[in-house]
Amino acid sequence: MTMKKKYHIQKSPFIVPTTDGKLIEEHFGLASINSEISIARMIAPPKWSEPFQTPEFDEFTYIIKGKKQFIINDEPIVLSAGESIKIEKGTRVQYSNPFEESCEYIAVCMPAFSIDKVHREA
Repeated sequence: MTMKKKYHIQKSPFIVPTTDGKLIEEHFGLASINSEISIARMIAPPKWSEPFQTPEFDEFTYIIKGKKQFIINDEPIVLSAGESIKIEKGTRVQYSNPFEESCEYIAVCMPAFSIDKVHREA
């Protein structure tokens, strides 16, 4: 009788195509393997930003290197390496890197990130 493995090692994350210079390596999530959670390593280039959004998922961010700006309900917050944040679903937020160096971070979304649940503003 063969036992099903109770683990999955991700050696080749899905590289999400972007047009803004941001690197997104999704290790677990809807694009890589069917998952209830998204875990991605990101690198946001200097001067990067994306539109405001009001997602239907909680998002946790851990800063590895550099700084990242969050505007949460019109309140600007800047996190540096070693800091983390949880932003609850239904919260209007904008993510950006207005600084001179790249920002490397890990993002975790629960439930998993999907483009139809992020609700980015035009």
